[in-house]
Amino acid sequence: MCRRRRREVVGCSSRCSSSPSFHGPFKASPHQGQLMSPVVVVLAAIASYFIGTIPSAIVVARAKGVDITTFGSGNPGASNVARALGWKYGSIVFAIDAAKGAIPAAIFLGDRPIAYVCGAFAILGHLFPITRKFKGGKGVATGAGLLLPLHPLFMIICAITWISLMKLTKKASIASIVVVPLPIIMIALSKKPTWEVFAFVGIALFIEVRHVSNIKRLLSGSENTLDVKK
Repeated sequence: MCRRRRREVVGCSSRCSSSPSFHGPFKASPHQGQLMSPVVVVLAAIASYFIGTIPSAIVVARAKGVDITTFGSGNPGASNVARALGWKYGSIVFAIDAAKGAIPAAIFLGDRPIAYVCGAFAILGHLFPITRKFKGGKGVATGAGLLLPLHPLFMIICAITWISLMKLTKKASIASIVVVPLPIIMIALSKKPTWEVFAFVGIALFIEVRHVSNIKRLLSGSENTLDVKK
């Protein structure tokens, strides 16, 4: 009788230990279930910031003999590069800028708060690069990169909406201003954790503030168009 009970206990223990644990749609990181060292978090955030400062638009445009900061809107971003050099080079800049947000977030994807922190610091690096006296881009592409590993479906919806609005209005700024708040709405409606909603509210505010000059030009009718043929 005692031996039978011992076998039942052992069998139950082995079944419990072998049962899979649920970590949601993303694979858990090695740090899941334990606090990551604050030093590691700070270093990761700093590294993400400096990744964000990489001036992809300036480098790509300069390679083609163009000073992108004096062309069109003067913004060192994918849209202005597309305006100056065509969609090919604009797409290259967009991909690099998106990677600046996606890579830090993807590295810490198993620990979503840290992924958000690193992605947000990459966006801050793009918006306010210390290497360029804190004069950076608008942050739309880097924000899209952050959204990609965290909410890929929402990223696809935002991309389709942005392209549709840009083709309709011929103004990248209108497309960006309208699309930036969309992740907040989608995250809230999908019943994700409340802190994720507030995280994107903060990110969206920074990006929208960088579009104040665009809003002023839109109101005055002097905003640059993006009708690229090449």
